[in-house]
Amino acid sequence: MTRADGMNYAPQGKPRPVVGKGEFRFAATALEHGHIYGMCNGLIEAGGTLTSVYDPDPDKVARFVEAYPGVRAAASEQELLQDPDIHLIAAAAVPSDRGPLGVRVMKHGKDYFTDKTPFTTLNQLRTARETAAATGRKYMVYYSERLHVESAIHAGDLVADGAIGRVVQVLGLGPHRLNAPSRPEWFFRKEAYGGILCDIGSHQIEQFLFFAGCRDAKVVHSKVANYRSKDYPELEDYGDATLAGDNGATNYFRVDWLTPDGLGTWGDGRTVILGTEGYIELRKYIDIARSGAGDHLYLVNGEGERHLELAGKVGFPFFGRLILDCLNRTEHAMTQEHAFKAAELCLHAQAQAVRVE
Repeated sequence: MTRADGMNYAPQGKPRPVVGKGEFRFAATALEHGHIYGMCNGLIEAGGTLTSVYDPDPDKVARFVEAYPGVRAAASEQELLQDPDIHLIAAAAVPSDRGPLGVRVMKHGKDYFTDKTPFTTLNQLRTARETAAATGRKYMVYYSERLHVESAIHAGDLVADGAIGRVVQVLGLGPHRLNAPSRPEWFFRKEAYGGILCDIGSHQIEQFLFFAGCRDAKVVHSKVANYRSKDYPELEDYGDATLAGDNGATNYFRVDWLTPDGLGTWGDGRTVILGTEGYIELRKYIDIARSGAGDHLYLVNGEGERHLELAGKVGFPFFGRLILDCLNRTEHAMTQEHAFKAAELCLHAQAQAVRVE
């Protein structure tokens, strides 16, 4: 796991298997983004058996097999789709390819687990919704800034326990380091990556819906800019948005590719959850100038002030729940409605964004 480059940030946790070896078999494909390693780590730690991998780039496959010894290199995507022993296919394709790939996976009777952002157009989302409904298969999304962050997981438990009362506002900050020379060509084409609010903004909208308990929301305002990356005219290196939830809660988030080189990690991601009886602040990846470790949670309510250091103490329950959901056809990890709604709202935020300079 590298702290300098968010594209290759792949958290690792303690093994907490929910199934025995071979009971849940999955494959990996479309190795375009390093998040595929975090996705596979989570499933393996939860007891999943990674059996095979396919990508048209042999170098990507070689690196993947080196990281996961014993995994078989398949000859084609079709080989994975037609393997009757595979329950789920995990993928981190070019963002504009993620929706069509998921439709193919579901039509072959398998569940699909994709890196965010799950779609770059509303038509892709519409087709995936229809296919999921028709096939009964899952289209799950790796919203890693909540699902693979222990402080965020504990914050969800605190909110559910009423530690801060009713959530009325969620503030999200999602800065990232650009590392332009290390990025693939598609990263700089808007048609491929979908825009900054569609891409890393999807994390922020998903967290808002979850922490505030919203089933739906409206995008009140959004804007994007290219402030520092003029050599890449299609890149948006800044974006923000304001949303209003169906239960009265509100959200503001900011995402950017402006993290300075002096920061000790790839981005100072933070979330502040305001409730009627207190608030929570998450410093997810670093506590600047104090601690290089991540997963700091600050809680203030009627009982006082608390600072919790949660790295290595909470775990990542989403992955085990996802495995059991796939086997039992339940929805404990994340509902399909929630996964699609977060995707829909980031697409709306992107579509209506005002361009500023």
